[in-house]
Amino acid sequence: MMLDGVFKTAGNDDGGILPPLDVMSLLRTLFPLPRSLTGNGVRATLQALKQHIPLDIHEVATGTQVFDWDVPREWNIRAASIKALDGRVLVDFADNNLHVVGYSVPVRGTFTREQLAAHIHTLPDQPEAIPYRTSYYAENWGFCLPHSLWQTMQDEAYEVEIDSALADGALTYGEFLIPGETDQEILISVHVCHPSLANDNLSGIVVATALARHFLAQPKRRFGIRFLFLPATIGAITWLAQNEDHLDRIAHGLVLTCIGDDGPFHYKKTVDGAVVDLAAEHVLRHSGHAFGMLEFSPYGYDERQYGSPGIVLPVGCLMRSIHGTFPEYHTSLDNCDFVTSEALDQSFHLLVDLIELLQRNATYRRVDGRGEPQLGRRGLYRAIAGQKEAGGASQMDLLWVLNQCDGNRSLLDIAERAKAPFSRIRAAADLCLNAELITEVRP
Repeated sequence: MMLDGVFKTAGNDDGGILPPLDVMSLLRTLFPLPRSLTGNGVRATLQALKQHIPLDIHEVATGTQVFDWDVPREWNIRAASIKALDGRVLVDFADNNLHVVGYSVPVRGTFTREQLAAHIHTLPDQPEAIPYRTSYYAENWGFCLPHSLWQTMQDEAYEVEIDSALADGALTYGEFLIPGETDQEILISVHVCHPSLANDNLSGIVVATALARHFLAQPKRRFGIRFLFLPATIGAITWLAQNEDHLDRIAHGLVLTCIGDDGPFHYKKTVDGAVVDLAAEHVLRHSGHAFGMLEFSPYGYDERQYGSPGIVLPVGCLMRSIHGTFPEYHTSLDNCDFVTSEALDQSFHLLVDLIELLQRNATYRRVDGRGEPQLGRRGLYRAIAGQKEAGGASQMDLLWVLNQCDGNRSLLDIAERAKAPFSRIRAAADLCLNAELITEVRP
């Protein structure tokens, strides 16, 4: 549950109580950190998360070959500004770290306005917003500022400084595994490279942290849950390359991004279709929230890396407003006021339901396999009455389970055919298990 942005968890496996996680406070704490593909901003972000979950932090050296890529040089920035010749500071990185193009090389000197203009990025259609720009793989430098400010800057020349360093170092990412009863896993992946953008993707980071704490406090489930906090594209490629021999353990996966705004939910399907696609659509349909389903495309977030040739993992992407379609996207308008506690809460609970469905979905067959069993003498009518009072299975749910458990159909398949919430079909299956009418079929 959440109260005023605080996610509360009941306890952990040691019988202790996990203190509440104030997700909005965490989001605001992380917001000003200067994240990029690499560097101390990413490290500071992961160290902050480590205060809430037992995160393992990995460093992969510059130059390490990861498939067709190499881990890039590490970038850090200390300060940057544009000043008038009389010393007035007009643009200051300390005010907003979107002001500097990501991976800008160091620069210091006096530039004419015409020279500076080649390195200035603005949004004429959003004159008060600062755009987000990067130059990861081409050595360059630049500033991003409101178009309205740039229009006022009509001096002949300006003093420019970017105090940055681009040198051999490492790519840093965080990883946390909650073990399951089997070696199969559910993958939850979020990107940590965007600076001072609250929806894209601090919303994914804080909700993933809340999910990790929630499931850490729950009894062990069938699948382990692996959480990845890594820079987009190169981070996912690096993790995949380093874990290539174990990728078959990923049974289901989700990339989380842009899940803190008030837009309708959207789910982007896996590259080849998978159970997680059906599960996501099922949970969304029964959630009461507006939603849309998107077909796979090799453009977007790290679902495209997990679904790339030779990898093809069953990893979809959950978002609210679609990236690139809302005016705040990749601008300073994507700030802490754009993300709401209510939206984060809805995303958190929807993901809990989805992960629980994936954990509890299974395939069963009838023990006798012939005809409809006699329910009365097994006490199932009384059990249904008790379940119904608790919001559980109905007689129809029970009949669907008994009719459809043929050893081939999963409970999710049955729920879809019965047009019933998975939770009710799962409750009916539990009654049938207790009555020894069905038995699980393991792959």
